[in-house]
Amino acid sequence: MDLNTVWFILITVLFIGFFFLEGFDYGVGMLLPFLGKDDKQRRVIINSIGTFWDGNEVWLLTAGGASFAAFPNWYATLFSGFYIALVLMLLGLIVRAVSFEYRSKEESWEWRNRFDWLIFIGSFLPAFLWGVAVSNIIRGVPIDAQMNYTGGFFNLLNPFALLGGIAFVILFLLHGAIFLSLKTTDEIMESAQATAKKLWLPTVVVIVLYVIYAFFATGIYQNGALPIISTIIAALTLISVIYFLNNKRDGWAFVMTGLTIVFVVITVFSGLYPNVMISSTNPAYNLTIYNASSSAYTLKVMTIVTLILIPFVLVYQAWSYYIFRQRISTKTDESKLEY
Repeated sequence: MDLNTVWFILITVLFIGFFFLEGFDYGVGMLLPFLGKDDKQRRVIINSIGTFWDGNEVWLLTAGGASFAAFPNWYATLFSGFYIALVLMLLGLIVRAVSFEYRSKEESWEWRNRFDWLIFIGSFLPAFLWGVAVSNIIRGVPIDAQMNYTGGFFNLLNPFALLGGIAFVILFLLHGAIFLSLKTTDEIMESAQATAKKLWLPTVVVIVLYVIYAFFATGIYQNGALPIISTIIAALTLISVIYFLNNKRDGWAFVMTGLTIVFVVITVFSGLYPNVMISSTNPAYNLTIYNASSSAYTLKVMTIVTLILIPFVLVYQAWSYYIFRQRISTKTDESKLEY
């Protein structure tokens, strides 16, 4: 296995971590205005992710940095071609972060409710745009022989990509509702459990439609057995969620939605390999892990540094989740609620 493939796998792992962690993070943010019936409930909901949301976003920064360092031509084509979509995503994340910090600066319900809806928008927009971006990457976009994106913003808003955006949103909503049932108590926990049950069937329907569409609109299922196997596993884990929800085994339900996300990402990347972006103009213009990569020496140095530092990062994040594992209740002293 060469270093180009190693870095393709490492970037896949980084995106798995990002979508797994930020998935429930976005889901909780989107559910906030609907599950929180009063200010105290909404503060509890926000604090359920309060110690995690900014750390979860580090996975995105790391994945983006790794893509830039290992495959600079991929990074350049992706960020220039998807520029408007990525700016909108960034604005959503900025609005979300500011809203977390500022909503409790005033006691006014109107003030806080306004920021709660901004949190919703700042969670929905990135989730939706990630679905659009991933769908376009596997479907193919106009790329010329010089690795330049030759389409426009509205090329990205095709039916398949829009369905992908909806699929990401509803899967993250389900993931977030189950996470919320694990981190809260009493009426919020019950509302989250009921919401997860209601979301399960629409999620299954949308994901099935998306997979069928992907089969005909992309070539990822013609790229060996792994994309097919990972899709089957993702389907089985998603179907099993309702069993665990009905038996009040929310921890296992969360594991299953997490595994669904993991295997969806594996399907995408294994279906792409050895490509990193598909050219709809001409397959000869596809960006691959070879024509888009850095030099062999750069990849070697990056590999050594990564092998040394990554274990420390993983241990630290696991430790932070362990330390803040307790459930949060509406009976919690308000002085202990950060947001």
